[in-house]
Amino acid sequence: MRMGIPSTCEPENMRPTLFLGLCHLPGTPSPNTPPLQGMLTPNLNVTEGPDAQHHNSYPSSLPNDTLRERSGFALGRDREALLMSSSPLSKKRRLSGTETKTGSHCSSSNSVRTDLSHTPANGMAKNGNDAEIDEGLYSRQLYVLGHDAMKRMQNSNVLISGMRGLGVEIAKNVILGGVRSVTVHDQGVAEWRDLSSQFYLREEDLGKNRAEVSQPRLAELNNYVPVTAYTGALTEDYLTKFQVVVLTNSTLDEQQHVGEFCHSKGIKLIIADTRGLFGQLFCDFGEEMIVYDTNGEQPLSAMISMITKDNPGVVTCLDEARHGFESGDYVTFTEVQGMTELNGCQPVEIKVLGPYTFSICDTAGFTDYVRGGIVSQVKMPKKIKSISSSMAEPEFVMTDFAKFDRPGQLHVGFQAIHAFQKKHNHLPVPWNQADGDELLTLAKEVNSSQTGSAKVEQLDEALIKKMSFVSAGDLAPVNAFIGGLAAQEVMKACTGKFMPIMQWLYFDALECLAEEEGVMLTEEECAPRNCRYDGQIAVFGTKLQDMLAKQRYFLVGAGAIGCELLKNFAMIGLASGEGEVIVTDMDTIEKSNLNRQFLFRPSDVTKMKSDTAAAAVKQMNPSIRITGHQNRVGPDTERIYDDDFFESLDGVANALDNVDARMYMDRRCVYYRKPLLESGTLGTKGNVQVVIPFLTESYSSSQDPPEKSIPICTLKNFPNAIEHTLQWARDEFEGLFKQPPENSIQYLTDPKFMERTLKLPGAQPVEVLEAVYKSLVTDCPHSWADCVAWARNHWQCQYSNNIRQLLHNFPPDQLTSSGAPFWSGPKRCPHPLEFSTSNELHMDYIVAGANLFAQTYGLEGSTDRAGIIKILQEVKVPPFTPRSGVKIHVSDQELQNSNSSVDDSRLEELKAQLPSPESSQFKLCAIDFEKDDDTNFHMDFIVAASNLRAENYDIPPTDRHKSKLIAGKIIPAIATTTAAVVGLVCLELIKIVQGHKKLESYKNGFMNLALPFFAFSEPIAAPRHKYYEIDWTLWDRFEVTGLQPNGEEMTLRQFLDYFKNEHKLEITMLSQGVSMLYSFFMPAAKLKERLDLPMTEIVTKVSKKKLGKHVKALVFELCCNDLSDEDVEVPYVRYTIR
Repeated sequence: MRMGIPSTCEPENMRPTLFLGLCHLPGTPSPNTPPLQGMLTPNLNVTEGPDAQHHNSYPSSLPNDTLRERSGFALGRDREALLMSSSPLSKKRRLSGTETKTGSHCSSSNSVRTDLSHTPANGMAKNGNDAEIDEGLYSRQLYVLGHDAMKRMQNSNVLISGMRGLGVEIAKNVILGGVRSVTVHDQGVAEWRDLSSQFYLREEDLGKNRAEVSQPRLAELNNYVPVTAYTGALTEDYLTKFQVVVLTNSTLDEQQHVGEFCHSKGIKLIIADTRGLFGQLFCDFGEEMIVYDTNGEQPLSAMISMITKDNPGVVTCLDEARHGFESGDYVTFTEVQGMTELNGCQPVEIKVLGPYTFSICDTAGFTDYVRGGIVSQVKMPKKIKSISSSMAEPEFVMTDFAKFDRPGQLHVGFQAIHAFQKKHNHLPVPWNQADGDELLTLAKEVNSSQTGSAKVEQLDEALIKKMSFVSAGDLAPVNAFIGGLAAQEVMKACTGKFMPIMQWLYFDALECLAEEEGVMLTEEECAPRNCRYDGQIAVFGTKLQDMLAKQRYFLVGAGAIGCELLKNFAMIGLASGEGEVIVTDMDTIEKSNLNRQFLFRPSDVTKMKSDTAAAAVKQMNPSIRITGHQNRVGPDTERIYDDDFFESLDGVANALDNVDARMYMDRRCVYYRKPLLESGTLGTKGNVQVVIPFLTESYSSSQDPPEKSIPICTLKNFPNAIEHTLQWARDEFEGLFKQPPENSIQYLTDPKFMERTLKLPGAQPVEVLEAVYKSLVTDCPHSWADCVAWARNHWQCQYSNNIRQLLHNFPPDQLTSSGAPFWSGPKRCPHPLEFSTSNELHMDYIVAGANLFAQTYGLEGSTDRAGIIKILQEVKVPPFTPRSGVKIHVSDQELQNSNSSVDDSRLEELKAQLPSPESSQFKLCAIDFEKDDDTNFHMDFIVAASNLRAENYDIPPTDRHKSKLIAGKIIPAIATTTAAVVGLVCLELIKIVQGHKKLESYKNGFMNLALPFFAFSEPIAAPRHKYYEIDWTLWDRFEVTGLQPNGEEMTLRQFLDYFKNEHKLEITMLSQGVSMLYSFFMPAAKLKERLDLPMTEIVTKVSKKKLGKHVKALVFELCCNDLSDEDVEVPYVRYTIR
């Protein structure tokens, strides 16, 4: 993957490349300044409106406030690839208010009392660290946050004030996250413009309180999180109920008052705001905040080769891999031989000396180092002294380095908008020149009153005017982005997991406006229409709305990203007229999906994702035209997604979780010249890539480096990490319960199986037939007792006999040819295990293994351990006798060399000994690994097999949770990242629909919410090539019509002549797919045979496949020489046949 300019990621992945860094524009605020003090600029001559004291009470007649799995960063190619309590307070005042409790659709444990401090946490019997976590629901999020952070989050009551589009987005993400309780607050009623982004408001809700309407719909998201609606004033007494307070759509006075109170009482405060294409986020987590984990990455570890006795001591790591530490990191040591004083020591700060060396403490008085040892990073809690937020000395987190001075400008602009709103009781009228001039005047007054870093040297007048023009807008994509970020900050406040934003973040997407300089919308074009898109029309006018309604888009995937995309599509009005959204996903809904894929409910489990998601967004916007499919995208479905289908599309959005499907869709979009919106997530990391025909490179234009693999010999004989034993256990599962029965079934049912097998290279035919022979003859069980006996003997083989044989070949005191100990460095000397029915791990293996083995033969299993022990007492285990002549390979090269030899005599024996398929009565079943079913014995076997092997090699074992992550190759995921990423995707969609032509108008986006880090860059232009004087890119091609004027199809001879005459190119090789149709070195007889055949006949003859009726054109790849007989690179050919 490119590191300079990252590209896209899904698993919902991304390419995993990580940009580290917390980027600020420095300010020097006083740490003792109360939060938000000075937010109201003195000397401004403004008057307070009659409704200013009432939160969210606005005149209903006027608009108010708004807004590269692939898997390291860019995130992932599969590209997709970087949360305490408050003190009680005496009441100072109380205003009347009402509180709505969770409805009857929730369980009784979800009933919410006004006193939230007594609410059962997340539906659990009790709160605190003893609360159970529903791992089935939170599994993917747990891999992001961890159990400790989840438990801290379950003790947090959160207040979210303001239930317009931004507030509901934050609430949705926080509820999905699993806090103790959420209270949604609003004193305003639903207006038309709210419907442009508030996905839990309907047209029939107009005039009703936003919080009360939203509460029951939000409560459905997570039965473990009680949701309450509150419509009263935010009194100081009421605020003390919460550990975290979030303000949206709030006045500056309210932000000041609530901010100062929360800061004084240790209540974490987050302020989020969106104004059309602009967003603002502010965090104040108090005077002191403990961050337990700053980045969310797994602690690093390395194997040691040397430690000096010195002051300071220098540690040298094995040269197989760089240690990856940074100066200032803390480490501890285990398994050091000789210098044992370091084992289990308190964390020691290091100084990096090189990629393989670092210094530690004074080791001069320690005993001599002998060998071995593992050094591990220790994440130390950090106390973040929050620089109390101040308008006078702001500190900014950068989101776009191309707009380096933008945060300061927006800081002034947002204050000016507050001043305007306080003066007029409404926001500036969309695209009103007089209001724009007045806001500019206010901004100048605000700026002139500022000092230090809050004052900008030169106010960007055009920018401030644009803020005025669009500030009354309310855009779903901007709300999704800012809402995702704000919800992640809530989780940080609750848990102490990841670095909080310090302290102001500003964002804008002005590139969404018209590209042409000076193009201005009119006030009339953007005036309210009393329709659900008023908040969007205020920014873009009615023309874009009409264009959106006509769009025809193909959404591939209805998982987490797919659900968020559909929600945004519905809100912006995509395909709400003559257009259509076609969404395809062949998966069904699982419980673990519910934590992120917010369109689904528990009652939807086992239903098809695409149909369920389509029905859910129809509830949000009944006008959207959407169709659900259950098809996989690929060559097999090109009869469905054919030329007519793709040519009817305006664009494609990927919401995929694997690279192969991403690359396939990328090829289709390049071929049909359709825009592609690509995105992915990996935990808190996310990225967006936009692919524009004839402008940008494609998704496949750059490749990620191959994933680092574990050497086979390390897995088979020399593991040194739990990852090795887990991969070994997965291979065991496949080699015992899937591949042998699968091959046996083919042997019994497919007459050509033997023929295919004998053609396999090297020793593979013997290996395959040996496994079939074992399955059908030697290992074939006839009863449950036979299955238990098989499991016991297999245990003995793997954890005792094989280890004894290894030690027979390589004794513990073995030396290499250079005189060094063989068992040193990464090679850990193993020891055999002795089986015991009283050892729970041993019995776990027997129970899981025997049941899985029984399943492959259709036999009934059992979990009765007493009964199993009784059977085990009757099992005769042969004693171990070392075998001579056994070759154990030390390197993969040795193994590869041995695999090239074939034991022909054994092969003939197996062919003769296998039972005839016709006479067999076997009914075998191959087992596909499924990690998420805790009742199927799959993960039971993996955990037991891995930890037993870890015990063999003295590797610390791991729990089921981590085992599932590694063995199941689970992609960590969290709703906050998905929401933010999709917000950016839909901003790019708006640009595409408008037909933006400039490369600089588009943005590829990259983020890691944990750090936090944000980066935007122009997409990479499509690389240009040239032959003769003709420039071309991947978007260009030769168009050749196969049908001649005389009604006959072009022959190969005519095809070659056409390129020679029309393009002055001599074709030296011609291929279609994997079929070579012509080459200059082709035998004369074959060439003579093909030259006068029609092109399609040659294709069908060579490929041995008929052309489907849906195929309108073929793709030919060419190798050509120019007139100088030089090789030239040329585009592909689209050869039209129908």
